[in-house]
Amino acid sequence: MTTEFALGDIVQMRKTHPCGSDTWTVIRVGADIKIRCCGCSRIVMMDRADFTKRMKKVVGHSEEPVRGTNEEE
Repeated sequence: MTTEFALGDIVQMRKTHPCGSDTWTVIRVGADIKIRCCGCSRIVMMDRADFTKRMKKVVGHSEEPVRGTNEEE
């Protein structure tokens, strides 16, 4: 089972984050995947194999371009 995800997609992970949220935004795609918690904005980076194992499903697709991780919100 391959679940397609792209930059800016909202994904649901199998375990909840300590802040209580289980949804994350994909902010970098490559050999490593970088995701940002939708609850507390914490950023986590993991390899693609680990990410696909921990991801439950894609909740939503992005319609607008994603800002870089170095920019202030």
